[in-house]
Amino acid sequence: MRLWVKQPLAGMPEGAAGGLVAEDGVIAEFVAAGQVPACDEVFDASAHVVLPGLINTHHHFYQTLTRAYQPALDKKLFDWLVALYPVWAQLHEAEFRIACRLALAELLLSGCTAAVDHHYVFPSGLENAIDIQFEEAAKLGLRVTLCRGSMDLSTEDGGLPPPSVVQKIDVILADGERLAARWHQAGPGAMTQLALAPCSPFSVSADLMRETAKQSARLGLRLHTHLAETKDENDYCEACFGKRPLDYLEELGWVTNRTWFAHGIHFTRDEMRRMGKAGICVAHCPSSNMILGSGICAVVALEEAGVAVGLAVDGSASNDGSNMMQELRQGMLLQRAGGGIDAATFRDPLRWATLGSARCIGRDDIGEIAVGKQADLALFKLDELRFSGADDPLAALITCGAHRADRVMVAGQWRVIDGAIPGLDVAGLMAAHNAAAQRLRGRL
Repeated sequence: MRLWVKQPLAGMPEGAAGGLVAEDGVIAEFVAAGQVPACDEVFDASAHVVLPGLINTHHHFYQTLTRAYQPALDKKLFDWLVALYPVWAQLHEAEFRIACRLALAELLLSGCTAAVDHHYVFPSGLENAIDIQFEEAAKLGLRVTLCRGSMDLSTEDGGLPPPSVVQKIDVILADGERLAARWHQAGPGAMTQLALAPCSPFSVSADLMRETAKQSARLGLRLHTHLAETKDENDYCEACFGKRPLDYLEELGWVTNRTWFAHGIHFTRDEMRRMGKAGICVAHCPSSNMILGSGICAVVALEEAGVAVGLAVDGSASNDGSNMMQELRQGMLLQRAGGGIDAATFRDPLRWATLGSARCIGRDDIGEIAVGKQADLALFKLDELRFSGADDPLAALITCGAHRADRVMVAGQWRVIDGAIPGLDVAGLMAAHNAAAQRLRGRL
């Protein structure tokens, strides 16, 4: 079927004022003003600003169950983790599944068409957590790159997590092999991809980091971890390993073009140049960094050093939200607050959340409205009070604070229609999710 997305209000490349035609899941052609293409169906987009589908490069779906958790409020990263790990250790499969469904729905409704999740907590009974995530994403029709996270250092080994949520290295590596064989798709149009993602230098052994890098190279999978998120983390690495975080990971085989880091706040200029030369990318998490007081990612300096920067909402227990469109505004504001008006234009977060994010996950078939690219689109109306009087429709999405898409297309299929996900009972989902959160807290 050929679908004509007709005459969008804004967002199309030059010469394509008439819109675009999607066919077989890709953008087949652009339409100039006044042209009428051959098509089977027409969608009138004259009231819509059209964006490439947004790509979220770092998240923790399960954390939707511990939003605004009282014992973790107003704490910096290490103390925040210590407060939350005992709760997460009580996680059961039914609660995990509903948490993933809610996070994915929230992302989709905000214009996100491709999502990354980094799951690293595996209490007994949740060994198939990544399979559950793939299943839930398929039900809603999102593309996903799911990170098989891991931790092997518990409090008994000098780490932060309790023993009940960490795993042995052989178990972790075997599950990576299994998941890659079952779920990982290569090439353009992939809906399910796997990455390998030890949690962080302070919860993972050097052996696990090293063996994961080897497995990544052998299987052709991308590598992901938290790095340089806080000054405390840098101090920890220097005290324990005698090295800064990037030097430590380079020793373990992680300085490669298959790698992207979450946060990447506390790098030196020389480290940024080394990362750029190696082809490493960074997932910038503005809201999470602000809520935890971690610092401001030096996005301008990273990009000048050749490091591709993507955008991410991070976990819903640190961001307390999973809204990708809101994260664009936060990203622009944070850069300007730290670096002045020249630190970011309104177009910059659009680029981070699309092309930059696509580079983070190693894809060149998404993140752009171009002929031959996947037909992943996010369409927004300007029909709320917040937009009244706006001059530039594209800028209005960022500066006026768009937060919910009216239409979302993934691989040429409408996954959000009139601001809703067809077939999803949102009220029922929220009721089940709230009940799951109460059960989880009640187990302490």
